[in-house]
Amino acid sequence: MNFHVTLRSLYVVTLLLLGNSVFGQNIKKEKMELLSFMTGEWIGTTKLYEEGVITKQGSAYQKITYDLDKNILVIELNTEFLQLHTIIYYDEKDSTYYYYPFSKRGVAKYPAAYKNGQFIVSSSEKNRFVFSKTADGGFQEYGERLVNGKWTRYFQDDFKNTK
Repeated sequence: MNFHVTLRSLYVVTLLLLGNSVFGQNIKKEKMELLSFMTGEWIGTTKLYEEGVITKQGSAYQKITYDLDKNILVIELNTEFLQLHTIIYYDEKDSTYYYYPFSKRGVAKYPAAYKNGQFIVSSSEKNRFVFSKTADGGFQEYGERLVNGKWTRYFQDDFKNTK
C-alpha cells in the first residue's frame, strides 16, 4: 500500500512538473512570437535630434532574427553612428523581457515590455527605446528622453524590409 501511494504521488508530481514546464515554454514562445514584426533584413536611415531638430542623418542597416529555437531575438544594427549586437530574451520567472545591447563599450541589461503593438525598452526612468511596425509594412525604432515631464525624441531609425 505504501509503495503504491508513493508511486502514485511520484507520478502526480512528475505530471505537474512536466505540465508546468510545457506551460512555461508555451508562454515564452507566445511572448517571443509577439516580436515577430521586428524580424527581417532592414535598410533605412537614422536621424539624431537635438531640441526637435535633426543634427545628423545617415544610412542604417539592421538584421533581426530568432535564434535558439525562437528563445531569443538577435538584432545586428549598423549605422554610421552606432553598431550594436543585441539579444532580447523573455524571462518567465519575472514575466519580463530583457534587452541586452552589446557595443564596443560593453554590455547592458534593460527591462522591456510589449504594449499596444510596440516593444518598449526602459534603459532608465527617463530614457526609453520604442520599436514598432509602420503602416506601410516598415519598421521603426526611436529613442526618447523624459524632459520636463514630456517624452522628447533624440533619435529615430526608419527601415524598409529588403525582401
